[in-house]
Amino acid sequence: MANKKEVSVEEKLRALYDLQLIDSRIDAMQLMRGELPLEVEDLEDDIAAYETRLQKFDEQIAHADTDISNKKLGIDEAKVQIAKYTKQQEKVRNNREFDSLTKEIEFQELEVQLFEKRITEAKVKIEQKKEIIKQTKEKLAERKEHLKQKKSELGAIVKETEKEEKVLMKKSKEYAALIDDHLINAYKRIRSNVRNGLAVVTVERGAAGGSFFTIPPQRQLEIAARKKIITDEHSGRILVDSKLAEEEQEKIAGLLK
Repeated sequence: MANKKEVSVEEKLRALYDLQLIDSRIDAMQLMRGELPLEVEDLEDDIAAYETRLQKFDEQIAHADTDISNKKLGIDEAKVQIAKYTKQQEKVRNNREFDSLTKEIEFQELEVQLFEKRITEAKVKIEQKKEIIKQTKEKLAERKEHLKQKKSELGAIVKETEKEEKVLMKKSKEYAALIDDHLINAYKRIRSNVRNGLAVVTVERGAAGGSFFTIPPQRQLEIAARKKIITDEHSGRILVDSKLAEEEQEKIAGLLK
């Protein structure tokens, strides 16, 4: 903190403008990437959702297969009971026993029919699920191919700017270290509140950059004197004179080379 207090106002203004130039360059790099990072993220989310869906379908089919196997066992058991009751009918001594066994046989036959109906329904559902799985896998393959292309595009852009961006990020921290914390916080707050991210602007033709409001001559002289931090009363942006801006633009251009 001691080093920051020893820095003059002009040095702070230069550091602020340098920081703005660097951050604007980083913004431009990120703008080059456009919506690609979000597109990649959305595609990854879609792929995860499709894979989860496929896993659930597989589980449902496995459950249906188990259910079919159990119902087949139920059919086998019912047939055993039918055979047993049919054989017992041969040994009955009266109509009452015969009718009782007949009812048991009819009940088991109904059980067989019900099991067979449930098996048929389960098989239909399995086929329907398999068709949905096929369609889902096709969509998943499309999404994966699309993701591959988008990642390739993003990777090419990142590779192109990665080295310069690392240098800029490092310099951004260095210049920020020269500025008071409250001033850095103000700079960040202004940047977050304006669409183009410009928190520090030059005075051009008597007005703040990007503004149509004229700055009084006396105020312009104070800005050029670089004795205090002055902000635009309309936009809240920090103001620097055009000569300082030209000098720092040349400096940063040389740095980027």
